[in-house]
Amino acid sequence: MSSREGPSRFVAEHVRGIPYSGIRDFFDIVQGVPDVISLGIGEPDFVTPWRIREAAIYSLESGHTSYTANMGLLRLREEISGYVAQNYHVQYDPQKEILVTVGVSQALDLALRATINPGDQFLYHEPCYVSYVPSIDLVHGCPRQIHCTEESRFAVTPQALEEALTDKTKAIVLNFPTNPTGGTMSREELEAIAKIVRERDILVISDEVYSELTFEGEHTSIASLPGMKERTLFLHGFSKAFAMTGFRIGYACGPAELIEAMMKIHQYSMLCAGTASQEAAIEALRHGRDECIAMRDEYKLRRNYIVEALNSIGLSCHMPRGSFYAFPSIASTGLSSKEFAGRLVKEKKVACIPGNAFGPSGEGFLRCCFATSLDKIEIAMERMAAFVSEVRDGGSK
Repeated sequence: MSSREGPSRFVAEHVRGIPYSGIRDFFDIVQGVPDVISLGIGEPDFVTPWRIREAAIYSLESGHTSYTANMGLLRLREEISGYVAQNYHVQYDPQKEILVTVGVSQALDLALRATINPGDQFLYHEPCYVSYVPSIDLVHGCPRQIHCTEESRFAVTPQALEEALTDKTKAIVLNFPTNPTGGTMSREELEAIAKIVRERDILVISDEVYSELTFEGEHTSIASLPGMKERTLFLHGFSKAFAMTGFRIGYACGPAELIEAMMKIHQYSMLCAGTASQEAAIEALRHGRDECIAMRDEYKLRRNYIVEALNSIGLSCHMPRGSFYAFPSIASTGLSSKEFAGRLVKEKKVACIPGNAFGPSGEGFLRCCFATSLDKIEIAMERMAAFVSEVRDGGSK
């Protein structure tokens, strides 16, 4: 009999060690505070455009309630192929090189499960989305950090990549634009990374779910660079750009052999993505671009306001070139990220995520999501300015 008592003795050791999400952990605190203005959860505040909702409703009314093929509706994969070719300049065969998934999170999970052998080292850049390290751990891989800095606008530099590489490195997980920093990488910056990747013969898993929310310049996918399509899994979805978080619909594109390996896991674990969600995704790709651009333009207005406000408060904040996150430094206040965020929500009823929820490299920062209305952001910044002033004056209300 195990020394542990009760049902917990049946929990797998590698699961027992997985921490709770720093985001969800913090929001357990927030839920106990009434009338909070939330700059926390990274979810669009827009309702899914009506034509996309109507496509899902019409699908149900038409009786399309059965399973689809494991790979997803061919009509959707064809639309994805055209969309990716037009916007990312990479051509994928809808029959063999595209897999429809239950959100980008499942696409990432499948990519990791299909490629990691126990002990394989996977690099990731930090600060990063909370799921990357646990997802690698859960399939018995070895996550290794690439440290990104505010000075490099949170991009991966060749020097930082070289320092992280070892003989055991098999792959690198990229996410540009990045959650939580809003950092992006130019074509020239990606070319420098791609050169090292090709020389070292490693795989790239590129999560580009925020790519439509690029505010300056043109987004470049690393998969589009010479010699990279055959060594890249391109992951994308509909949650952020089309405000379709609840539809849970994403996709993976890549070499047929890798997509087939992912599909094997998908068919035994999830079978297929929801039929109505797939029909809605077809409509989004065919006719949702105008709404997508309108939402992006609104996010840009909010971004400009919140970054200027944060800097005026004295919280140094780089200008995020993508996503809907600002990532100000709170080091000048002398508080830790967790203490700053905790006191801010209790004393001023403004919820932001402490930077260390996104890894040790995030300590000293705060994630402020501007996917909320401008009037609420304005009030939140007024409250944050008062809080910072009180902290610097040595007071606590």
